[in-house]
Order: sequence, then structure tokens, then C-alpha cells
Amino acid sequence: MTDLTLNISKIVHAPIEKAFDAWLDPNMLSQFMMPMPGMPESDVENDVREGGAFTIIMHAGEDQLPHTGKYIEINRPDKLVFTWESHCSVDNSIVTLIFTKINENRTNIDLTHVKFINEQVRSDHEGCWSNILDQLNDVIS
Repeated sequence: MTDLTLNISKIVHAPIEKAFDAWLDPNMLSQFMMPMPGMPESDVENDVREGGAFTIIMHAGEDQLPHTGKYIEINRPDKLVFTWESHCSVDNSIVTLIFTKINENRTNIDLTHVKFINEQVRSDHEGCWSNILDQLNDVIS
């Protein structure tokens, strides 16, 4: 297990509350939680509270890729922290999202994901999270 980290920043064209809330609304989350362009919508179930759990089933062809976790911190609209468990994650893998209001219709999102099996998995996740943030912008703007 290693402490590899990735950081991505993305400006989305939406108010900060809308950008934050999209991460907790299962209908919205299903529309942008896709690691690659052109994938079908994910199946999402979540219990939105600190300590609550979520399940996201991503679809890649015939494969179903389950991702689960627990909400560690929900501080609307500034910060969201959750664990991240998948077929290629390690224990205590955590995603932190920091939302910063730029103006009424633009929000910066800083995403940090810590703990990866190796550099290749970290790199793969960097591309996936980048696409997810792009998809989020398309869905909410």
C-alpha cells in the first residue's frame, strides 16, 4: 500500500450550491459519475449523512464496476469527504472535494484522492476523475 495522491482542479459553470448538491443527489450523480466519455449512466444509491454509505455501479460494456464508500464530512457548500472502495482501491482511500465560489455562476472544485495500489492505478484514476469533473460541468451548466 502506498500514499500516492492525485489532485485535480476544475472550474464548473454553476453556482457553488448546485455544484455541491450534484454530488449528493443520486439522479444527478448517476449522470456524471462515468470514468470515460460515452459510458451509460451509473446506478446510484446513497444515504446522505455523515456516516451514511453510497453505492455507485458504473457500466463498462458488459461489466458492472461497483464503487462504495461512506460520507466522512458533509459541509455544504464548501467541503465533501468520503471513502472510496473499488476493485482497485486500498484501505482508507479517501476523496476530498473543496468547493470555492468564483462568482454567482462559476465554482472551482479541488479534488484530492489519496492512497492507490501503485502509480499506474493513480494515473488511471486521474484520467477518470478528470472526465467525471468534465461530465459534471456538462450536467449542471
